Amino acid sequence: MKPSTRLLLFLILAISSAASAQPLFESDGVLEIELSGPLHTLIKNKHDDPRVEKPFKLSAEGVQHDIEVRVRGKSRINLCSFPPLRLNFDTDSTEGSVFSGQDKLKLVTHCSTSSYAEADVMEEYAAYRIFNLLSETSYRVRPLRIHYHNTEGRVAGIDEPRYGFLIESKESLAERAGSNTITAKGVKLSRLDQERAALMYLFQYLVGNTDWSLARAHDEDFCCHNVTLLCLQDFLVPVPYDLDMSGLVNARYAKPHPNLRRLKRVTQRLYRGHCTEPENLRTALRHIVQRREDIGRIIEDLPGVQQGTKKKKHRFLDSFFKEAEKEDEMIEKFVDDCIK
Repeated sequence: MKPSTRLLLFLILAISSAASAQPLFESDGVLEIELSGPLHTLIKNKHDDPRVEKPFKLSAEGVQHDIEVRVRGKSRINLCSFPPLRLNFDTDSTEGSVFSGQDKLKLVTHCSTSSYAEADVMEEYAAYRIFNLLSETSYRVRPLRIHYHNTEGRVAGIDEPRYGFLIESKESLAERAGSNTITAKGVKLSRLDQERAALMYLFQYLVGNTDWSLARAHDEDFCCHNVTLLCLQDFLVPVPYDLDMSGLVNARYAKPHPNLRRLKRVTQRLYRGHCTEPENLRTALRHIVQRREDIGRIIEDLPGVQQGTKKKKHRFLDSFFKEAEKEDEMIEKFVDDCIK
C-alpha cells in the first residue's frame, strides 16, 4: 500500500472515530434543552469576573447533567444584555448521552430581548452551516431551543424558550481534521494552504464579513482575529468563526471597523483576502457557485426566522451570485483588492 493511501485511510478512520464519539453534531435538528441555574448572578456580574463559573443543570433527551457555566465573548459581553455562555461538562458523566465526548462548548445566545435577536442568532448559525457545506475543515454547529430556568433574581426575556446554537470545540475540530491548532504571533503566508485560504476569503466575502484577519487584533496576544489556524500536512488551514458582524446577519449592533472607511454598513461587501494565484480564487468561486441551491436551502430551513426575513437573506446572497456571473471581472477585482 502506498504511503499516501495509508495516510488517507488513517485520516478517514480518525474522522469517523471522532464523529461517532460525538453524537451532538451528527444531526442538524433542533435540540430541546433546559438550562437551570443562577442566571441573574451570572449576567449581573459579567464585567466583574467573567471567568467565574457557576453550577447549573442542563437537561436534554431525558438526561440531566451537572455542568459549570460562565459568560464569554469579547464584544458581545458588552453589547448583549444576555451574553454568550460557555458550558463546561464533566466528560465522565456524559457517556451514552447526546453530549457524549463533549468537554467545553460555546453557546451562542439570543443576546437581547428584542424581537429580532433570535433571527440574528439563527442567521449566524446559517453562516456556519454555509461554511460546513463548502469545507469539512469547519466548525460544526447544533441548533437549540433553550428553556431557561433562573433559580434566583429575575432575568428579562426568558419566560419563553429561545433559540441558540452550540459550536464545536477547536480541539474536536482539530481531531476530526487529523491536525493540530496553532498559536502564533503571526502567519507566514507562504505556509498557508492557498486553495483552502482562497475558499475562506471568498466565503467571508459571500456572507459579507470583514470582522476577521490573519494578523493579531490590537487587543489580542496571538493571531488570528476570528480565525483558527490548523496545521495540516505542514500547511496552515484557516477556519473562520464569530460571524455575527457579517452582512448576512446584519445584527443591529454590527458596524464596520472604523479603519474600513469605504464601508458605511456591514451589508456592503469588501474583499479582505490576501493575495494568491487567480486560479485559486477561480476554483473557490466555482465551488461556491456550485453549492448555490444548497446554500439557499439552509436559509429556507432556518427555524425561528420569519419568511420575510428569509427573503432578505436570499436577496443578500443572490447579489453575490449575480456578481459571480461575470467571473473574470470578479476575480480581477479580488486580485486588485487583495492584501499584499
